[in-house]
Amino acid sequence: MFLRTYGISQPTRYTFSEVKKIARRFKEKIGQGGYGSVYRGELQNRVPVAVKMLENSRGEGEVFINEVATIGLIHHANIVRLVGFCSEGTRRALIYEFMPNESLEKYIFSHNPNIFQHLLVPQKLLDIALGIARGMEYLHQGCNQRILHFDIKPHNILLDYNFNPKISDFGLAKLCPRDQSIVTLTAARGTMGYIAPELYSRNFGEISYKSDVYSFGMLVLEMVSGRRNSDPSIESQNKVYLPEWIYEKVINDHELALPAETTEEEKEKVRQLAIVALWRNRPSMTKVVNMLTGSLQNLQMPPKPYVTSENQLMP
Repeated sequence: MFLRTYGISQPTRYTFSEVKKIARRFKEKIGQGGYGSVYRGELQNRVPVAVKMLENSRGEGEVFINEVATIGLIHHANIVRLVGFCSEGTRRALIYEFMPNESLEKYIFSHNPNIFQHLLVPQKLLDIALGIARGMEYLHQGCNQRILHFDIKPHNILLDYNFNPKISDFGLAKLCPRDQSIVTLTAARGTMGYIAPELYSRNFGEISYKSDVYSFGMLVLEMVSGRRNSDPSIESQNKVYLPEWIYEKVINDHELALPAETTEEEKEKVRQLAIVALWRNRPSMTKVVNMLTGSLQNLQMPPKPYVTSENQLMP
């Protein structure tokens, strides 16, 4: 019913046999997510693509519908483009533009010091954060309907040939009218460590676009520290609360994760990123873009973050 109603020519609808050809019979697997496997492929015109085969689609293909409905018709430099899809019986596939440099997660948590020193220099970190912020601003303000992503995290930020960031994976997204600020959800959605407190408990307030802003803040804190905000493999995780740890570093003028030789200007860029990410009143993404493109001198230091009973940053 959804596909009949959709009734448009973009993105292209493919048959499963066409998908098999595009994915070159699924020979080169390049990723695995919660909803299926991703394969490298190529369109007839030799354009490289990524083919995601949905294997664990919840309900009546909710993840599939979310992806097609949300990113099928939007075009933005910082949002991954959906080229086509397939829905044939139980077989569902999504075909995206190919992102050669994989996800941001691979770089910010890398144990290879060269990655930080040569790729994620402070200016590049700022460019990546700004690109993600612009993509999110478009989702929240620039579309006919507001799109709330609900799963902003380093794994879902893909990098193109020039390391420009593109937001991907809209399987948990929710569409709502632009003038509607409060959203109703039947259950929390997202990934541990990036989920805003109100998604766990109404005691923390209503669910809105600010839930995405919270996730963005956590992502940026991970970018400037090179540390995960939530790592189940560390037993003493509760002893180190990332926002508080970064706040202390910034307030005491201590350095964050930086290459060995860093100029004063570069240190200021990282400090600027940290201050923007620490704002717990969660400004709109338009305000975030302005703060990232403005000067450090114009930024106020936010109040100190503190841990709630859910080990989450207070809104």
